[in-house]
Formats: sequence, structure tokens, C-alpha cells
Amino acid sequence: MSLNETTVFKDFHVEAPLPPKRTRLQEFWLLFRQNRLAIVGLLIFILFFCCAITGLFLTSGSKPIFDSSLIRLEEKLRPPFSKPNLNLLEQDRVPTLGFYLMGTDDLGRDVFARMLQGAWVSLTIGFVAVGISVLIGIFMGGIAGYFGQNYIKINHILLMLFLVSGTGLVIFDVILFGAALLLLCTVYIVYSILTRHRSKKKAHPTWRAMFHINAISVDALIMRIVDIMLCFPSFFLILTVVAILPASIYNIMIVIGLTSWMGTTRFVRAEFLSLREQDFVAAAKALGIGNFRIIFRHMMPNAVAPVLVSATIGIASAILTEAGLSFLGFGVPPPYATWGNILSDGKNFIFDAPWLTFIPGITILIVVLSFNLFGEGLRDGLNPKLRERH
Repeated sequence: MSLNETTVFKDFHVEAPLPPKRTRLQEFWLLFRQNRLAIVGLLIFILFFCCAITGLFLTSGSKPIFDSSLIRLEEKLRPPFSKPNLNLLEQDRVPTLGFYLMGTDDLGRDVFARMLQGAWVSLTIGFVAVGISVLIGIFMGGIAGYFGQNYIKINHILLMLFLVSGTGLVIFDVILFGAALLLLCTVYIVYSILTRHRSKKKAHPTWRAMFHINAISVDALIMRIVDIMLCFPSFFLILTVVAILPASIYNIMIVIGLTSWMGTTRFVRAEFLSLREQDFVAAAKALGIGNFRIIFRHMMPNAVAPVLVSATIGIASAILTEAGLSFLGFGVPPPYATWGNILSDGKNFIFDAPWLTFIPGITILIVVLSFNLFGEGLRDGLNPKLRERH
């Protein structure tokens, strides 16, 4: 080695890789705080959450601090900040604050107490309904995105039809035929599992091979179900189902959740289709890692960002849907007070008592707008393309 080459070799230093300057959470907050409208939406969301939790404790129990169902006919349609007539009211019927902060309705009930109770009802319906839709969307989208290239055979379709038919017969009290169909399906499933390895080695007769023909891919089946669900107007579909089922807060949650999972399914499917071809997924498969671990350990954390955004905006949609159902008289039944039925009760007194319309209407507007703004901020903060610019 010459003298010049030795000098160059000594002057050459390999720098160690620098650690990242900011964590992923810090990068997210850096982008999120630049969106002032998103910050405002987050603050309103926190305020709404605190009011809902507070309202749960203040309006529940045998002797609530704020009784939303207490009727004072002699104090009906009192304007906001008005004081009660102590000569007509007994001591236990005097409002807790000493005055009607948001007035009273046509039955003399305290609107402020009813708004507090309605906040908890709206929050519960929003989170539970979105939780149901997100779980269904993640499950359906994950299957379509990861196992979408697999095919469903004709015997699988026939088996599903028999299972559904048997379950339907049992539900409609045709127990004998329904149980027989379910028993036959169970026997076939057990037989197929036990003879799975042997059936792959030997040739089947022509009539039996017809049942093993590929009918439709998993991805095509799930996406056609999504397309069919999207063809129906969501609100009218919910309205129809709610009109058939008995009125209940739980039925409202379940129906809204079961009719709003399509958007999450599309988001998760799109992310899984992209992630399925990445190198880290191929490496995990080469190492013999199971599909269950690949999906939930490696792929789901990378696909959860659009789901969070969809869920945040979905809470606003669920609150708005519940308010619309309650306004039409198909929502949460009494004795629960919701913003929708407060608005519905006030529509008949819009000129005599406009606060019964404006207070719940403006509250719904502000809360729904805050969730939408917060969701937009989440989308920008979780977008890796925007993160690379900073």
C-alpha cells in the first residue's frame, strides 16, 4: 500500500448512524398542533367528554342532584336564567342552581338537567356504535386484504346456505327441521376436517369434484357485500330496522354500528393490500410466522391510522344519526333524555320558547363540528407524507 493510499485510509471515518431526532408521537404532535382548528376540536371534545361524565353522576340515582324527569307544570316554558316562583314550588322541587340556567320545557322540566343527561347518552351511543363498526370493519377488511386471493368453493357456499337456513328455521320455531340441518352441517364440517389430508391425495369422482370448483374470491365476495350495503341509504335503512325492533338504547347502538362498517372495511382492505407486498411481511412469512401474528403484530399497527380517523368522524355521524332518530320519534325511549328528543319537543314552541330549539341544535352543531375538525387533524398528523416534510 502506498503512502497516499494509507493517508486517505486514515482520514476516512465511518460515521455511526444518528438516532432519530423525534419519536413518532412527537412528530405527530408537531404536525397536529399546527392545525389550530384541530386543537379547538380537541378542546371541545375534552369539554364534551367531561360534561358527559359529570352528567352521568349528577343525573343518575334515586335522588339525583339534577333531576331531568321532575315535572313542574306551574313553571313551564320559563326562559333561560329565570328564577323559580318559590311561592308555588315545594322545597324539594326548587332547581339545584336556584334558577333555570337553560329554561324549562312545556312540562316544566329543567332543560339544563336534560342536556346533561343527553350528553352521556350521545357519548355512549357514539362510542359503542363506532366500536361495533370498527371491529366489523377491521375483521372484514383484514380478511379481504390478506386472504382476498383465496377462493370460496361451491361446497362452502352450500354449507353456509344450510347453516343460515337451519338457524332461521330454529328462530321461527321450526325446530325439528332446523336442528336436523344444523346437525348435518356439523357432521359435514367434522368429516371434512378429519379427511382433509386424504382428500388432497386421491382423485374425486366427477359429481363430487363439481362441489370443489372455485366460485368466487374472498375479496370479491366481501367487496360485493360492501357495495350492496352502500346501495341502501344508511339513514332510511336504520330507520326501517329501528321501526321494526323494540325501542331501546342498546338497539340504537347495535343498529348504527351494524350499518356503518363499510368505510372502515375499505380503509383496512386498501392498507392490507399495500402492506401485503412489503418486504417485512415477506420476511415474516419466510421465517415461518403464522398468519394471525403477521396480521395483528406486523400489519395492523401500520394500518390503524386511517381507522382512527374514520372512527373519530364516525362518532360524529353516530351522534347526528341518533339525534335524527330521536327527533323523528324512533330514538332512545323515555325516561332517557337525548338532544334529539329535546329538539323534537321544542319544535312545537319555536316562537314561544325558541331556546328549546336553539340550545340542543347549536350544541349538536358544535359537538359534531369538533369531532370532524379533530378527525381532520388526526388525518394530517398521521399522514407519513406530511411527516416527511418536517
